Amino acid sequence: MINKQLPITNNYKRFFLNLCLLAFVLTSCQPQAVTQDPNIAMTAAIQTAFAEISQPTQTLAPTETPVPTATVPRTPPALPSTFQTGLISIESPPRNYVADACQYIKNKWDSTKSAPGTVVMTIMYHGISKDESVSDPKNITVKDHKKLMESLHELGFQAINMQQMSDFIYDNARIPERSVLIIVDDRKYAENFNEHFRPYYDKWGWPVVNGWISAFGGADNVLAENVALSNEGWVDYQAHSVLHQIAITDSSTDEFITAEMQGSITNIQTYFNKTPIAFIWFGGNFSKRAVELGPQFGYKLGFTINPRGPVMYNWIPQADTYNASNPLAIPETPAGNPLMTLPRYWSSNAINELDTIRLIGQEAKAYAEQNKAIELEYYDIVCAQTYGAIP
Repeated sequence: MINKQLPITNNYKRFFLNLCLLAFVLTSCQPQAVTQDPNIAMTAAIQTAFAEISQPTQTLAPTETPVPTATVPRTPPALPSTFQTGLISIESPPRNYVADACQYIKNKWDSTKSAPGTVVMTIMYHGISKDESVSDPKNITVKDHKKLMESLHELGFQAINMQQMSDFIYDNARIPERSVLIIVDDRKYAENFNEHFRPYYDKWGWPVVNGWISAFGGADNVLAENVALSNEGWVDYQAHSVLHQIAITDSSTDEFITAEMQGSITNIQTYFNKTPIAFIWFGGNFSKRAVELGPQFGYKLGFTINPRGPVMYNWIPQADTYNASNPLAIPETPAGNPLMTLPRYWSSNAINELDTIRLIGQEAKAYAEQNKAIELEYYDIVCAQTYGAIP
């Protein structure tokens, strides 16, 4: 209980004065070493007494023991689902291939890499005819080829080579926001590239990829002129089988798969002085076993002839089964590796898909921006301490 100061009444004053006088008398009776004026001593005693009883009694506040502030763990938000679009078949939904969410988010939002919504359209050429029309649906006329190339440029597409494609697919390395990978299948005379593709290399710096057939080794009659193009640096030679007569299927032996895939690497290393990183499946055929062996040989990418759609970083449209929208296209997901079963558009139909691909990129970019704060918060809570800050 806190004591309150009591009022000093006359009775209390007299009581204390008497005590003071008694103390003085007793003190004066003691032997003193030094003679002191009794009036001075009495006055000092009275002043001391009054000073002590005049001080109010104070209550000391108890000292509080500091309580440490508890660290409340932050709960990471749920990550958004994979971007979906109605512009590709529902039977060929997009598949993710980056298992590490932290690495994916870091690559996705790294300002030195490709921006979200960056798309790649892969176009395959089989033949370019100088006739007014073509009887083979795999081929395209010169007129339509020129129209396709001009349309690509007008819509902001830029061509890339296979190494750029691989770096983008694996690490989201920076490429043009609308990119096109042009693949010309099979052995060709140099004239084919000089006449139909060099003009766009000269004007816009557009490279082109060739799917090289290694059947004839050093005896190939078009080898020297193709090596010369390769040395110029704008025709990028990749593997397209050795035998090129029998397709790889589920019944193919490991020996046959090795002969086709490793044999292509050996041939291109020998004559082009480079190591291919992509295998363009002959006839678009592949098997689960061949897809498994491909990376063991050193292949980073593989290409079908299935026109499922464009690709983006960690986003590849693939089918689980044969379906009505593309009844001849081999289902990719059973093979187990989206990177070895990438889609391609036929040159004869590619022009009809350009605006769709542009819109897919725009939709993906908007979806990414919508979820950016969530992904960055997740990264800050779960990933930053291990993976570091996002550049």
